[in-house]
Amino acid sequence: MLDREQVQKVAHLARLELTETEEEAFTRQLSSILEYFEQLSELDTHDIKPTTRAIETSNITRPDTLNPSLEQEKMLNAAPDRSDRFFQVPQILSD
Repeated sequence: MLDREQVQKVAHLARLELTETEEEAFTRQLSSILEYFEQLSELDTHDIKPTTRAIETSNITRPDTLNPSLEQEKMLNAAPDRSDRFFQVPQILSD
């Protein structure tokens, strides 16, 4: 299905340098993959609805629940440096 010249063209577009051995191997492997896709295209999928996964899954994340946060004064007291009601951090940008 695929010939070596096509593999060389794809390798060139992908900026890959392939040896002759690699070109031969990729020609066989890619041809095999494309033949398999041709087999799949012969299947009758008219009555099968499109899916995004092979198996059904549900939302696996935890529920978003509201929890009390730490008190502002406790957090500021634990900071290495503070300025009034804010954390004090070293300046990283020049004026």
